[in-house]
Amino acid sequence: MSQQLAEVETLFLHEARSDYTVVANRDGNRVLRGRLELKETSAGPRPGKFRVIRDGEDQPRQPDEFVDLARAAGRIRISEQTAPENRTRLKEMLDGYQLEATAVRTCRRCASDGRYGPITSESAIEHNGELICRDCARRELERELSYKGEFTGAAEERLEELLYESGDLDRIVNLLQGGLDPDLTKYDEVSANVDDVSPVRTEDLDLHPDLSAHLQGRFEELLPVQSLSVRNGLLDGNDQLVVSATATGKTLVGELTGIDRALKGDGKLLFLVPLVALANQKHEDFEDRYGDLLNVSIRVGSSRVNDDGNRFDPNADVIVGTYEGIDHALRTGKDLGDIGTVVIDEVHTLKEGERGHRLDGLISRLKHYSENRMETHAGYDGTQFVYLSATVGNPEWLAEKLRATLIEYEERPVPIERHVTFADSREKADIADKLVKREFDTKSSKGYRGQTIIFTNSRRRCHEISRKLRYDSAPYHAGLDYKRRKTVERQFGNQDLSAVVTTAALAAGVDFPASQVIFDSLAMGIEWLSVQEFSQMLGRAGRPDYHDRGRVYLLVEPDGVYHNSMDRTEDEVAFTLLKGEMEDVATHYDETAAVEETLANVVVAGKKAKRLNDRMIGEVPTKHAIGKLLEWEFIDGFEPTPLGRGITRHFLAPDEAFFMLDAIRKGTDPYQIVADLELRDDEE
Repeated sequence: MSQQLAEVETLFLHEARSDYTVVANRDGNRVLRGRLELKETSAGPRPGKFRVIRDGEDQPRQPDEFVDLARAAGRIRISEQTAPENRTRLKEMLDGYQLEATAVRTCRRCASDGRYGPITSESAIEHNGELICRDCARRELERELSYKGEFTGAAEERLEELLYESGDLDRIVNLLQGGLDPDLTKYDEVSANVDDVSPVRTEDLDLHPDLSAHLQGRFEELLPVQSLSVRNGLLDGNDQLVVSATATGKTLVGELTGIDRALKGDGKLLFLVPLVALANQKHEDFEDRYGDLLNVSIRVGSSRVNDDGNRFDPNADVIVGTYEGIDHALRTGKDLGDIGTVVIDEVHTLKEGERGHRLDGLISRLKHYSENRMETHAGYDGTQFVYLSATVGNPEWLAEKLRATLIEYEERPVPIERHVTFADSREKADIADKLVKREFDTKSSKGYRGQTIIFTNSRRRCHEISRKLRYDSAPYHAGLDYKRRKTVERQFGNQDLSAVVTTAALAAGVDFPASQVIFDSLAMGIEWLSVQEFSQMLGRAGRPDYHDRGRVYLLVEPDGVYHNSMDRTEDEVAFTLLKGEMEDVATHYDETAAVEETLANVVVAGKKAKRLNDRMIGEVPTKHAIGKLLEWEFIDGFEPTPLGRGITRHFLAPDEAFFMLDAIRKGTDPYQIVADLELRDDEE
């Protein structure tokens, strides 16, 4: 007891039924807990019984020991939760020993548990109609979190931050139960940012008369990024890398020069996108916009199955295609005629696994095609390349590698609020329904209802969510036929739908003028979204001609994963994405990628294949790849073997080719081979 007396900094007294809790603290830690009963004497209230609690047992002590403890304390505090008459009794008792005490506001839960928990108006947390301290509130929050699943440190820190900012534990618990208090769900706001760029008037552009008239009929001035591009040589044929946020007008940059050159007889326009759905949409846009001036065709990857061309006319003035569709034409020796302009949309695809190296190879093969045609066709001046992206972390480096002028414009036309709320997979659709309804019931200052894009990770989930939304909505994914997708696009554009529910794979360029984006999932298939993909998708929220602001909601499942190969959980990924820096765009080559692209380059360019490899974005180990191609008999010298041509024509990786060859030699049914390949890919 003598050691404890020397260590007492604060002595705390709190009414507990028929007696008083006694707590002695030093440096914020409890050094003694006891119970005190008072007795009435002729001199007033005095200590009657004093017991120290050790290991859950009461140890009786002499009442004088309490007096010694009180005299040794640096200060004495009585909880305000102690009834006024009992506070008076305690003070009278202490007065008898010339000791003073102050009544303080404390946490009742702490006091009841034998702890000293002072609170102030700044530190108190409201819960169930009473004020508790931060420690008790945090412990209660941890209990609530344990019911919802395992939260990562980042998610817990965010919730604690919200708890202390709001001072209301009930609001945080409501948030965990799917509540949509915007003051709590709001993570941050990406401010609108409009750089001061002097606009170029459309009447001042040196364009073909037909295009000039068409353009002036649509608008009087170019948008900032378009004006920057024109001033930096777009219409002079300069290659450009244009990096600017979604909905800032990048697409027209490619159209301006491509349509102009096509109309002037300087070669056709190839407008290339990563996905069939995007190619279909862009093809229709070009048909509607320029079909009366030029012949527009489409070339997508599916045509390589039966090679019917899929409406493809290689002599068209404008060819909209997927990367794979045009690459297949090159790999199979199609004559594409004079190509005046190549627009590569979503060029940040270069950093993606399989699709990245194929785009890298395609760009090199298109440049070779242009150079080879300049050598053999008099009067052809070559191809202008325009690369478009909203999300590039290393634009200067990429522009240098592409030998293009960088046009970078960091405008955000409208502000975007970013919100985070927590829910398990069963609750997400109900929360999305509330958000969609709230948004659709609101009109912007420009008179447009709020509409929502919901991104999820599977086609099945698209239909599941759409069925649960009260207001009219529709699933939208690559599994729907072209007519159905166009119907959905038209209905959304007419504001007949409150929402579309789509897969993350279609985030790249589907033109839905939405005010709100909801992430039902932060995965694309069985892979977590990258910062680039996430930024691209959230950039769909808010259009300057329609909306005053955009809203983005992340519906995050604690401890949630979508495949057992995922090494992080959804709540962990959420805060990584929200805080993440844009990733660099680069293409990396393993042996498989190097062999596949080198073989394609040999098929297209023969002995010049090394030259094509050398100017690709990624570092291709050409010598090693050639050695493997010879070893596997995919090439003979610098000529592809029939096997090599077949592999290239069908975009097969070497291991896929060997798997199929082995199955064919065993007499396996072709349909079984396809099924086994699909199963093999799923397992991998």
